[in-house]
Amino acid sequence: MVLRGAVVVLLAVLLGACSNAQRQPAPEASLTPRDKQLLANAPYKKVLPPEMYQRSLVDYAGTEKPGTIVVDTEKKYLYYVQDGGKAIRYGVTVGEEGLAFKGEAKVGRKAEWPTWTPTAEIKERLTGVPNFVGPGPHNPMGARALYLYQGNKDTLFRIHGTNQPEYIGQAISSGCIRMLNEDVIDLYTRVPAGTNVVVL
Repeated sequence: MVLRGAVVVLLAVLLGACSNAQRQPAPEASLTPRDKQLLANAPYKKVLPPEMYQRSLVDYAGTEKPGTIVVDTEKKYLYYVQDGGKAIRYGVTVGEEGLAFKGEAKVGRKAEWPTWTPTAEIKERLTGVPNFVGPGPHNPMGARALYLYQGNKDTLFRIHGTNQPEYIGQAISSGCIRMLNEDVIDLYTRVPAGTNVVVL
């Protein structure tokens, strides 16, 4: 009987811990006509990440001010801190150990459907990488990019969309922070240039 009671209490605690996450798909209103057209013809299979990495409104107990972006690279979450102890939580792909950015930065600039020019380091590490990729859903930068700066210096790390949604919730070779295209479009509409970013 004691064991059964302990199991009930444990289940209640676990369910209580999960109940603060209210899943909310990224609003359609964030998508421009161009976004809808390009995403409808994406050259990758549309994949929803596991439930735990889907966009949610959650309780947030951190000390960062509302309007701050916080990336937890270990748990593969990006939080956009809100008023009232809440945050919008998005699942992300992060870089492998040693390749990911850590520390504080600001959003130095923003771009819709950015181009991609791989750095020499990326071309050395990955074979078959082109010199340049134009904008569109085939581009690894995806639908939006937030460029992280420290002072006036570009860190070369970005928060951006992806053409590989199946990797959300994982750590892979690229050091940047990738989000579902629909999620990064939603974040982009909320975040002005100058926003503080903390990468744990």
